Amino acid sequence: MPMATSLDKDAIREAYEDVRSDLTDTEWAVFKFDGPRITCSVRGQCFEEFRQQFGDNERAFGYIRIQMGDEMSKRKKFIFLTWIGQDVGVIQRAKMSTDKAIIKDVLNNFAVELQAGVDNELDIELFREALNRAGGANYGTGVRNF
Repeated sequence: MPMATSLDKDAIREAYEDVRSDLTDTEWAVFKFDGPRITCSVRGQCFEEFRQQFGDNERAFGYIRIQMGDEMSKRKKFIFLTWIGQDVGVIQRAKMSTDKAIIKDVLNNFAVELQAGVDNELDIELFREALNRAGGANYGTGVRNF
């Protein structure tokens, strides 16, 4: 009988606050399963490193800060990512909906929620497009200053 999923809430909350903080350089955190427990696996700064954290046989969650804006304003936006690799079995896939609800109790402030399962879905431009769609009006001239 499968065990109920639990969280390492303190470590997850610490990583979440680290990503959200303007006082640190941390841009993302990845949360993976250690048996039935979700823990903070790794944090980092480079999007390419973020992409490398997800495997075909893994289930995981990501939380990432992305600088958005134009020459008139800059703002940080956050994405919550659910990763279900293409080799994950049916039962584990089905469990992700309830596991996601559990972790979203801690990771509860984000502009966009995405789901991915193959490498080409982990693309910074796709993430930016999703944030732009969710963000409403854009008043700049199209010049991006990141």
